[in-house]
Amino acid sequence: MSERAVVLLSGGLDSATVLAMATAAGHECHCLSFQYGQRHGAELDAARRVAKAMDAASHRIATIDIGAFGGSALTDSSIEVPTDGADHGIPVTYVPARNTVFLSYALGFAEVLEAGSIHIGVNAVDYSGYPDCRPQFIRAFEAMANLATRAGVEGKGVKIETPLIDLPKAEIIRQGMDLGIDYGLTVSCYQLDRDGRACGVCDSCRIRKAGFAEANVDDPTHYLPG
Repeated sequence: MSERAVVLLSGGLDSATVLAMATAAGHECHCLSFQYGQRHGAELDAARRVAKAMDAASHRIATIDIGAFGGSALTDSSIEVPTDGADHGIPVTYVPARNTVFLSYALGFAEVLEAGSIHIGVNAVDYSGYPDCRPQFIRAFEAMANLATRAGVEGKGVKIETPLIDLPKAEIIRQGMDLGIDYGLTVSCYQLDRDGRACGVCDSCRIRKAGFAEANVDDPTHYLPG
């Protein structure tokens, strides 16, 4: 019998790759996405497409309201998404405690499923500098998870799997292509227009475009002209 796994699925390139990797490894994948007060719902539409295309065992969307606190350009429309590509340290697109909250929900879901692992597409190479994408955060959360749960106390535990954490974006794309992913199903842009076109200039678009170029793979993203 395949081991059950919870896969955090945002609808983006990285999480789609993680789902494909977990599926290829033989896991029974149960996907979890979030409506958390983000700017647009396009990423959830993408998550639905990806989960269906990859025959996930299940896909749930949890509704929470991180956006109630504001503090991020992704949840507060009064804060502009940076588009200049400049390095400003931790950017305003960082959503406070987002991965901590997401992993906590995934941990509860994993306990109910009796899943042995949670898979998340954090990356500490080609990324925007978010503190909750670093290896030390993942190690700390895993240690906490195995102290805080019945499964941990009973010696079963849960593993936080981060197969992309040390990979440059181009290598992530290459591995995904080898696994047959249609990246045209995914969404990365922080500020899509009403027609679903990516801005091409936010950090996420810049990282995505550079990754496809370096991988020498056609980028299927529909960008705004310019």
